[in-house]
Amino acid sequence: MIPIPVKSDSPELNRSRSAIGSPALRTRRVCRRTGFAAVTVLALAVAGCGGGSAPSSNSGSPSPGAAHAGGTYTILANSAFGVADPAQNYTLQEWQLLIDTHDGLVQFERVGGTAGTKIVPDLATAIPTPTDGGKTYLFHVRTGIKFSNGQVMKPSDFVKTFERQFTVPGPTSFYTGIVGASACNTKGCDLSKGVVADDKSYTLTFHLTAPDPEFVDKLALPFAYVVPAGTSSKLTGNNVPPGTGPYMWQSYNPNSEAVLVRNKYFHVWNAQAQPAGYPDKIVEKYGQTVSDEVTAVQNGQADEVYDGDVIPADRLNELNSPQYASQVHVNPLTADWYFALNTKQPPFNNLKARQAVNFAADRSAYVKIGGGPSLAVPTCQILPPNFPGYKPYCPYTSGTSTTKWAGPDLAKARSLVKASGTAGMKVVVNTDIPDKALGEQMVSDLNKIGYKGSLQVLAGSIQYPFIQNSNNSKKWNIAWSAWYQDYPAPSDFLNVLLGCGSIHPGSDASPNIAAFCDPSIQAQMTKAENLGITNPAGANNIWAQVDHAMTDQAPWVDLYNPKQIDFLSKRVHGYQWNPQWYILIDQQWIK
Repeated sequence: MIPIPVKSDSPELNRSRSAIGSPALRTRRVCRRTGFAAVTVLALAVAGCGGGSAPSSNSGSPSPGAAHAGGTYTILANSAFGVADPAQNYTLQEWQLLIDTHDGLVQFERVGGTAGTKIVPDLATAIPTPTDGGKTYLFHVRTGIKFSNGQVMKPSDFVKTFERQFTVPGPTSFYTGIVGASACNTKGCDLSKGVVADDKSYTLTFHLTAPDPEFVDKLALPFAYVVPAGTSSKLTGNNVPPGTGPYMWQSYNPNSEAVLVRNKYFHVWNAQAQPAGYPDKIVEKYGQTVSDEVTAVQNGQADEVYDGDVIPADRLNELNSPQYASQVHVNPLTADWYFALNTKQPPFNNLKARQAVNFAADRSAYVKIGGGPSLAVPTCQILPPNFPGYKPYCPYTSGTSTTKWAGPDLAKARSLVKASGTAGMKVVVNTDIPDKALGEQMVSDLNKIGYKGSLQVLAGSIQYPFIQNSNNSKKWNIAWSAWYQDYPAPSDFLNVLLGCGSIHPGSDASPNIAAFCDPSIQAQMTKAENLGITNPAGANNIWAQVDHAMTDQAPWVDLYNPKQIDFLSKRVHGYQWNPQWYILIDQQWIK
């Protein structure tokens, strides 16, 4: 996600962000990690929340019925997630809200724990088995469902939903395999042969140019959430098109707040995918300092410190007291925090220069900035632990180990800088405001090996689109980012972030920030994706090789894999942490 902001950072981010990723993708950059903090404090927090090895809960899953319904759930976030159009926003920060207002054909089950990675039918009545060698998917769409504006949802609405991915444009690499997509651009898109809707039989058929074992996963992302056929083919800005979920967007102003209220046309059709929400209103407010956010939640004036905001160290010490034990939750994330190296500009169009920075990176310092060993684990590779295709690998370390980072190797780094012929070059390090400390550390690492580093700091809502857009590529050399899984598949890190098809010149939605493209590695990724249809284990072995080969090419400086802190008010109950969406906001109730 939401890569975060949010993924979303998440998502993210986080995706995110996050998401969003974001994440957002929040990236899905949706979950910025906490700042400096005492390890003992955070270790206690982890111990108080199940050791961080499994989702924690205040009161278990919400029981069905209206007993807990009502009230306003308020989230405080330091900054907004940018443009709100669901066809473009890539942060878990917005995705955490979009899953409550919009629906796709399928969805990740709306529960906490590992069950939350399961795909279940949403607007489709069932998940079909692909035909035509994996290239055709026939969905039966539910009837009797309305958008929040009262318009009846039809299969033909999905055609516009997917065409908008290319005319807005969004991160189109997810859906470029649909027949007709290759001819789409910002001037127009005709997917009538690739997304075939029949409003009489209420069916929707996808025709792909090649089998895609992850196609159903991609359909569960907010990019594929249906909007009315009459929605503009252009960017809708801060006006979110109507959706079919239990809530609707009443307003969004990135300078003040986002407001979600109940959708009077909603009814539950599959509680696994889209259960009814508990709060009557969900509000996300922007602009306070994070310390003020913590205070407001402590005082019961708000319900959540947005998990993408960096909680100051002194407040973390404070939150470690027994008084807040039931309000603090820590969960491990399948996510990367990293610096992308601009492979199109000197000095990092040179492999030796890229490898030099990887050897020089003091990952222990970045881990400290990330909250200490209890909240951040150093890494050298793209795939995170406990993820399909992951095999430990770290070629950029002192000592003899090739699987675990032990420390920087400055002598090796300086030797590579000299051999690359790039010594003395100026290097601009780009970060956002909350992650300035990471940028400062990178500048320090660069200066130690013969570069002249300087820091460029942008606001959180600006920084991610800025570094994605190739029109700005001559303005920076190294850019901070973070990525939180869109869905549990190796390609979601390797192909989405570093594949040749994820480079979109001139677009704010170009997730391959490093602009790295290696045809031989891309061929291996394509092979792994094709094999995944019939032999997932064999495909994961290839993904492990791709991960190691990509790490050797050093388009990134991987820093660490994070964990997440959630801080909620005392009146919040029913906390659930979903591996895909993180906090299930609407499934919490206020007491």
